[in-house]
Amino acid sequence: MVIVSAEFARLWMKMTKEWKSHLEEELAPGLTEGQLSVLELLLVHQPMKPSDLLGYLETTPAAITTLLDRMERGGLVVRNRDESDRRIVWVTVTDKGQVEAARGIAIRDAYISEALDRISSHNQQLLVYLLGKVANS
Repeated sequence: MVIVSAEFARLWMKMTKEWKSHLEEELAPGLTEGQLSVLELLLVHQPMKPSDLLGYLETTPAAITTLLDRMERGGLVVRNRDESDRRIVWVTVTDKGQVEAARGIAIRDAYISEALDRISSHNQQLLVYLLGKVANS
């Protein structure tokens, strides 16, 4: 069991390192992997309050504020005060953010497809099934 877990850890770290490196390189200069994650969340759930993002992202409120600041400066999102309660801030995706999200998703999907094309369709389904089992344990 120790050998299997060590090999799994080695392969997982190699795969995620390559994944992150590839995405960051291909998404630059207009987008980062973290920003893509936020855009995808917003496209499904917008408008969202910055605090709502905490339930989806493994980060701190301060880091979310910094991330949204950068995204707003880059024209990817806009923050607006709630009209009935000025204490509430709503975050929505801009047109530029929608374009960048679509570009980022296409880059990620192409990378994943290229990796999965190395194995049969049956093994792809099996891999997804097994990763689901590991992730839900």
